[in-house]
Amino acid sequence: MNFEHLKIFYMAAIKKNFSETAKALHMSQPSVSLQIRQLEDSLGTQLFNRTTKKVYLTPAGELLFKSAKKLLEHVNETKKEIQKLSDSIHGNLIIGASLTIGEYILPYLFGEFKQRYPNITILLKIYNSQQIIEKLNNEEINLGFIESMISYPEFVQESFLEDELIIISSGHHSEAMVENPYISADELFHLPFILREEGSGTRQVIEKTLMQNNLSPTKLNVILELENTESIKAAVESGMGISIISKAAVQKELRLKTLKRLRIKDLVLKRSLYSIYNKTNLSLPSEVFLNFMSEFYQEQEKSYLA
Repeated sequence: MNFEHLKIFYMAAIKKNFSETAKALHMSQPSVSLQIRQLEDSLGTQLFNRTTKKVYLTPAGELLFKSAKKLLEHVNETKKEIQKLSDSIHGNLIIGASLTIGEYILPYLFGEFKQRYPNITILLKIYNSQQIIEKLNNEEINLGFIESMISYPEFVQESFLEDELIIISSGHHSEAMVENPYISADELFHLPFILREEGSGTRQVIEKTLMQNNLSPTKLNVILELENTESIKAAVESGMGISIISKAAVQKELRLKTLKRLRIKDLVLKRSLYSIYNKTNLSLPSEVFLNFMSEFYQEQEKSYLA
């Protein structure tokens, strides 16, 4: 059995499309089809049922897929163990992250990480969740970081941090609001509201949490929808209205008091942030970064509790 054939088969089983497989592996579609046929001939069985648009695993294909996954993971782990025998861990680490995570969370880890692993080169790119999935599929990035759980069984998705969303207003919105940081649910629905665009992870968390507290998100007095966190902050600072945003994104503004936090009694807006990656080809720099990140936040939690 040819190892390259096995890699192509594994990708085709995930993509369920030879054209998409060819694109992900930077091959031609005829080459993918040929090598799949060669693998089937060598095993003496059909691995895929083919249609005009998609391919589906046969029972023999399902059996091979399970074994191929384990084998590819084992080969990848062996490669990493061999790399660890060298004097230093080195290589490139390409990260795709959502806007909030990429701009306000991950950069705070990079300084200490680079001190510990100076021979790992980091490249951070900002994408939305769907783009991150596509880049992982095409092996254009090594790790992804997203703001909501996505159902993609071929990837490992792990929560790495709990993020709090807070209600913000201008520091000079009104004297009464500055003196009293608490507002009622009724006030939340009557104040002019600036919201993220439809489909954003932040907006989904806001709407879900409001509904869980028997509050209807459709009652929000939305005067403006924006796609950019900085634009939302600027609009709120100008006094246009209030918004709900990641606490990590407004630390500086809260310290400078250009923005003020508002609260609703018994309403807590929290979400989990996730790392996402393909275990079968997780590189050593990627594994090292995930371990470092886990240790970093464990230490932060210990310091907070202390």
